Amino acid sequence: MPELPEVETIARGLAKRVTGDVIESVWLGSKPEPLKSPAAEIEATLVSKKIADVRRSGKHIVVDLASPINKPALASAQWIVHLGMTGRLLVCSPDAELDKHTHAVLRLASGRELRFVDPRRFGRLAVIEKFAPPGSEPLSISLADFVGLFRGRKTPIKSALLNQKLLSGVGNIYADEALYRAKLRPRRRAASLSAEELRLLHKGLKQVLQEAIRLGGSSISDYVDSEGQEGFFQLKHRVYGREGEPCRKCRAPIKRVVIAGRSSHYCPTCQK
Repeated sequence: MPELPEVETIARGLAKRVTGDVIESVWLGSKPEPLKSPAAEIEATLVSKKIADVRRSGKHIVVDLASPINKPALASAQWIVHLGMTGRLLVCSPDAELDKHTHAVLRLASGRELRFVDPRRFGRLAVIEKFAPPGSEPLSISLADFVGLFRGRKTPIKSALLNQKLLSGVGNIYADEALYRAKLRPRRRAASLSAEELRLLHKGLKQVLQEAIRLGGSSISDYVDSEGQEGFFQLKHRVYGREGEPCRKCRAPIKRVVIAGRSSHYCPTCQK
């Protein structure tokens, strides 16, 4: 599933390419799963709206919509896209081949199309007046607030990092990578971490997210950006997906454990 860096990369790419464009028409596929709002409501909300901005909020892409100058009576709103496991948002020319897993096509005044493609149909499309993520923003949360999230929590720190009600956007890849940088094992109880350990985790999480964004995210499955290009951060993974391979620092084999149904990778020597 695309995590914060992948969603941020897509949102930034779309913002550069479609901000200011106007949505002339909307086509929605027949599959009901991707539609969190009724099809008629999505179409009515999007048609004739100007794309004012595209940004990330947690793991969601938020498309801010504004009324065109010549139609000021239309209310502003937001189009919310969650990519699920295999969702993609692509800017295409109208004559580009239509993928059979395309669930939405927005025809833009520029002559291009913005397409939502999702083979497994876990992604979701909705329109809303104002979106708010359930948890704190990992890239901007203060150290004090970060420490407060985990105080008294008896769950493993890996599970706490994945709790979207605490931190919106952190997923399996970057939780593993952040814990490695903080030298913490994923099974450690969140409440057991010292102030210094939480400081290192706060620092490591921000660092790994920022580095991944600079490299366009991790392409380990279906992820591509808005231009169909893969990311490169998977080449920098230190533990995630590297079970049995040597730690890049101490050469000990990377181990994998399952915590709450999710795979977790760690170095048994470097992480305590």
